[in-house]
Amino acid sequence: MTSNLQGIFWMMATGILFVAVTGIVRHLGTDMSPVQAAFIRYLFGLILLIPVFIRMGELLRPPKVLGLHAARGIIHGIGVMLWFYAMARIPIAEVTALGFTAPIFTTVGAALFLGERLHFYRIGAVLMGFGGAIVVLQPGFQPINIGSVAQLTAAPLFACSFLIAKRLTNVESSTAIVAYLSVFVTLTLLVPALIVWRTPTLVELAWLFATAACATAGHYTLTQAFRAADITVTQPIQFLQLVWATILGLLLFDEQPEVWTWVGGGMIVASVTFIAHRESRRRKAAPATSD
Repeated sequence: MTSNLQGIFWMMATGILFVAVTGIVRHLGTDMSPVQAAFIRYLFGLILLIPVFIRMGELLRPPKVLGLHAARGIIHGIGVMLWFYAMARIPIAEVTALGFTAPIFTTVGAALFLGERLHFYRIGAVLMGFGGAIVVLQPGFQPINIGSVAQLTAAPLFACSFLIAKRLTNVESSTAIVAYLSVFVTLTLLVPALIVWRTPTLVELAWLFATAACATAGHYTLTQAFRAADITVTQPIQFLQLVWATILGLLLFDEQPEVWTWVGGGMIVASVTFIAHRESRRRKAAPATSD
């Protein structure tokens, strides 16, 4: 199997695992507070990962930039709470489509805060991506669900988390970045979760453990996908998440996705893919132009 095919395989597996996470949270519904559900999910994830981190020695040494780790954990934690809230209130396909805007916010944030140049093609792609989000939401044509607003608010928070992680890669290992994110997101969610806490049932705990397991596995397969193939190969495969999400929503929750969700989701994914393609070409051309 070629490296590109391996990358496609891993990215398809990633999409299925992340959609499984979405489906489980949707199944839990609104019976449990999204804050408590998010806390339990991350607590289980932390428990799953701690043996690995300790074996690698990442949690046994002081971090170089604890403040950045903490800031990232707080921002990401708020985004997770909003995502859990959205997931219980709007169709899975819509959550997935709006979630695709995170890389677009990352592009804008990189220009504003990291000094990266915002070329004309980037501006055009960003506008198309945000246009896709508007198509999904259809403001003025239908009432905007508060869950949609929550998901669209979570996207820039996740983008900010990604940008901080990008800066941390200069001084920290990938394992340390993942470890401290798990720690600080769990700590961020702890107090809000205790405020709304109710004793979860064993069934709910089992589902949330499955969520943590699928999410952890999904991050692993995502890393494998990026390692095996260029992002220009793997990025378009992310659109399959919308396919899996639609099928899951239709079969299990009788959700009938509107055609505009597909149109808008396609615009967003096309925007992200174009940005990734141009950035890949630019990076490959950089060594040649620097000589």
